[in-house]
Amino acid sequence: MISTSPMELALALAREAAEMGEAPVGAVVVEGERVLAAERNRMKALGDPTAHAEMLAIRSALAERGSGRLDGCDLYVTLEPCAMCAGAIAHARLRRVYFGAEDPKAGAVENGVRLFEQPSCHHRPEIIGGLGASRSEAMLRNFFRGLR
Repeated sequence: MISTSPMELALALAREAAEMGEAPVGAVVVEGERVLAAERNRMKALGDPTAHAEMLAIRSALAERGSGRLDGCDLYVTLEPCAMCAGAIAHARLRRVYFGAEDPKAGAVENGVRLFEQPSCHHRPEIIGGLGASRSEAMLRNFFRGLR
């Protein structure tokens, strides 16, 4: 059962990622009222460029569900997914994607390649952007300002 909203949980995970020196992105996969997975960026920690919050959450949710698909499940993520993550979302067959901040540089949902709009994309989840956007944007801005 979800005690806090999935996006609030994703934002908390993004804060945790920033505290660990990772880009502040958190992702949560839910099935109805049940949280299947909650992850944060761990690329530095794992030495793995594919360890984006979305990828880790999808892998964990698949393991929790015990299947190769996430039909009927929703993803909440604090930043617009990149092309790699959007591809994984399509392959996992997530029903809906809620994201916070847009990513004009690397986003692939409403920016860049707009993967789900491509004729070759075999699954198109419903997309709802802007959920928790101001807090996500502020976290990202502060994190990257600190690196410069």
